Amino acid sequence: MLWLLGAGLLCMAGAVAAVETQVLAGTNPNPVQLRRPPVAPLSGMAQLGQKIFFDASLSSSGALSCASCHSPDHAYGPPNDAAVMFGGPAQSRQGTRAVPGLTYLERQPNFSIGPEKDEDDNLVDFAQLAAAGQQAARAKKVATGTAASAVNIVPQGGLFWDGRADTLQDQAIFPLLDPNEMDGGSIEVVAQKLRRASYAPRFAELFGAQVFDNMRLLVAEAMFAVARYQVEEPSFHPYTSKFDYWLEGKARLSESELRGLQLFNDPDKANCGGCHTSAPTRDGLPPLFTDHQYEALGAPRNAALASNRDPNYFDLGVCGPYRTDIAEQTQYCGMFLTPTLRNTATRRVFFHNGVFTSLEQVLDFYNFRDTNPEKVYPRAADGTVRKYDDLPEKHHGNVDVADPPFERHLGDTPAMTAQDEADIIAFLKTLTDGYQPER
Repeated sequence: MLWLLGAGLLCMAGAVAAVETQVLAGTNPNPVQLRRPPVAPLSGMAQLGQKIFFDASLSSSGALSCASCHSPDHAYGPPNDAAVMFGGPAQSRQGTRAVPGLTYLERQPNFSIGPEKDEDDNLVDFAQLAAAGQQAARAKKVATGTAASAVNIVPQGGLFWDGRADTLQDQAIFPLLDPNEMDGGSIEVVAQKLRRASYAPRFAELFGAQVFDNMRLLVAEAMFAVARYQVEEPSFHPYTSKFDYWLEGKARLSESELRGLQLFNDPDKANCGGCHTSAPTRDGLPPLFTDHQYEALGAPRNAALASNRDPNYFDLGVCGPYRTDIAEQTQYCGMFLTPTLRNTATRRVFFHNGVFTSLEQVLDFYNFRDTNPEKVYPRAADGTVRKYDDLPEKHHGNVDVADPPFERHLGDTPAMTAQDEADIIAFLKTLTDGYQPER
């Protein structure tokens, strides 16, 4: 059977490659060779990091490890459908943000503001860069012209929803000490536990016995070992989705999946590819489905979060409450990191506050936020729709109303039909790792 799907299905290496109509059903007519990370036995350092990653004794409850929230069985994301995870000594303290996945972070750039820079440029003060961008016009992000968005003077890179850590080593210490997560107490408490751990002799073998004389050094080396585990363990970046194999000509997409890919990259439809780039790099690295930039999307407030019971509490992303170094650059308040869409179908909650519980709800948000906001946001007592209800009104101007499909207005025809949304979701499911390629 031949599929007559037209052209423009996939943006590749900066250019849209038209899908020919005379091809075998669902195959990629322009296959590429992807360059995946090398696979090798774990080093001694990574093996130590693996033990620490799964060690629940480092938490105050004795029941929570890194793997408890970043489950290997769930693409290193949360194992349940809770909006946020619970931690602390009795695992009764609720977090404030949805748990981000730990896969595909090996190519995450450092946090910066504005276009990509040389290493020396990281020494420039963030506030100075941000101030330069206060008056700069933003380029529109469209799936067929993502290069233009690279000039935007907006935050990009870093780890967590607000980019407050640059390295996996630095990232690992935050949940270890966070009172709402592992609640490790202090560097000193964690160091004492590491000294008593069953794997403690490995520290001496790798770093020398003197490592136990310096508590900060001991914990730093432990976090470095965790980072090495994340870098070396192939399951953190397998690139084994059906879409990866389709790119290489080793799998065929269904008719619905192909339509979804087309809609994903169609600027007049979903335009997902404007931020979630689907093209391999010029040198063959697989697409990461994120441009690493930050966006203020105006997601609805999640009433399930205890912190939101306070009507004056707002999570402003890069403006706080967790990072404070660019809090005065209010043009970025409400911005959160654009996550990868790889393995997104394995997640049960979405967005920084876990407000959505299905991909259908997520697609509805993009489709109806501006044309039919009553489908997305709650109503006030007077019946008016409380649009952008999770941001103070003074920051509503930061919300993206330029990039399709967010450029539409109240009463306009939505960008997508119900079938369009279903096809896009079918495509998103091809981004789940573990697919067995055709032989």
